[in-house]
Amino acid sequence: MKITFYKYQGTGNDFVMIDDRDRSFPASQELIAALCHRRFGIGADGLILLQNDEEYDFRMVYFNADGAEGSMCGNGGRCFVRFAHDLGLFETSTIFIAVDGPHEATASADIIRLKMSPVGKVELHEEYDFMNTGSPHYVTYVDNIRETDVVDIGKDIRYGPIFGPVGGTNVNFIQVLEDNHLSVRTYERGVEDETYSCGTGVTACALSAHIREGWGSPIAVETLGGPLQVAFNAAGNNQFDDIYLIGPALRVFEGETEV
Repeated sequence: MKITFYKYQGTGNDFVMIDDRDRSFPASQELIAALCHRRFGIGADGLILLQNDEEYDFRMVYFNADGAEGSMCGNGGRCFVRFAHDLGLFETSTIFIAVDGPHEATASADIIRLKMSPVGKVELHEEYDFMNTGSPHYVTYVDNIRETDVVDIGKDIRYGPIFGPVGGTNVNFIQVLEDNHLSVRTYERGVEDETYSCGTGVTACALSAHIREGWGSPIAVETLGGPLQVAFNAAGNNQFDDIYLIGPALRVFEGETEV
């Protein structure tokens, strides 16, 4: 069968979008991995299905580039909101359901503002912080982010003795640029490579910086794919709510493919 697909990107984190409100997409790990393949498929960091939901405006179902259903993806969520807006499913604000629960979002001509899940626990270690911002994230600080071997170090941590046995983790590297301003690079679990940007990772890095540097909201974050902002409310005891991931999300192209 032929399906129509849409390609979106948010600060270089790119996704295949499928309007699956009729539940006709034949989802399988093999098919999704093939569609996301950058040499033999459409090419993307992940694939997202937009489905109907009885209690919310719609449902987001996210798959990693390896074809496995994934945890929450922040930039994918922002692209998903832009996709729904482009389909005419809402005007300025919406609430949808994802694997980690409901998310509120607003859309303007240039910016998607996505509310992330609250963070109730941050593990502080001497060399890293760890938290779940919808996906698990390891956060560490470096002096020169350009020279950091993100893939090799990230892979060692993702598959290492601490995180490997429990499903792995995303790995983020931070360089402090100035007050309330970070540079971040991320090794993403499921993509198994560095991506141009990671929304849940950027969120984790901003919250870590609040704890370690004492910065207030919002915090500006530079990624390989462009700038993002993270706004939040620090609720005390390293807990956070009203967390928003803010930045652009754009349609790249659309097409048809055989599945």
